[in-house]
Amino acid sequence: MSGLAPTINDQLRQRPLILAIENAGLCGSVALVNGFHCITEQSLLSTLTHSQRLLATVERVLGECRTTWGEIDAIAVSLGPGSFTGLRIGLSTVKGFSLATSLPLIGVPTLDGLAAQFGFTAMPVCPILDARKNEVYTALYQADGNGCMQRQGEYLVISPLELAGQISEPTLFCGDGITVHGDLLREKLGSLAVFAPEQLYFARAASIGFLALARWHKKEFLDPAGCVPLYVRASDAEINLRSKNQPIP
Repeated sequence: MSGLAPTINDQLRQRPLILAIENAGLCGSVALVNGFHCITEQSLLSTLTHSQRLLATVERVLGECRTTWGEIDAIAVSLGPGSFTGLRIGLSTVKGFSLATSLPLIGVPTLDGLAAQFGFTAMPVCPILDARKNEVYTALYQADGNGCMQRQGEYLVISPLELAGQISEPTLFCGDGITVHGDLLREKLGSLAVFAPEQLYFARAASIGFLALARWHKKEFLDPAGCVPLYVRASDAEINLRSKNQPIP
């Protein structure tokens, strides 16, 4: 009958259908999205390991939507920066999915996904993720006329004090770095620092999936055999290895 709202099955038939995974932080999520809808999204803040949490959530999302791998057009993953453990497990998991199903793999930087939730604001948007060592992962974004966030510079790992020195106009901050460094930013920036609600501190799998749609249309796919996370800063293990390999003066 005309005029009835589309059912979940109707929405699933719209293409492309993308399984999106965000595993870069403490609060991971999995979503199914297509060009018009977020079909479903599940988040889980859990004490389980990243691998247990991720695999169980993917299985639950597909089962509850009665969706098979054959109905999915691509897999999207949050590339980082973020938790080294979460990024490695997330990417290795989706690599396995991609190789087993022959589905294309799409990578979306975590900071892009976080900033994409704020396309409604005219202010610059500055997502900050806690990088430990008194630093944050960050980049600066500005919405274009269509509400799409455009990154204004490089991905950075810097101290919050150095970041505050680069802010000269009212700026919307988001991300879990606010929990650790919000007081410093308030002290240094005053009214120039505007903070997003706490429930928007984490990147969402749905945002990763919607950003992946444009890459799917452009066929901007990753090589599942060779792609790596976007760390921005080397891990402690890599830093220690480099220091051991340095010649003694």
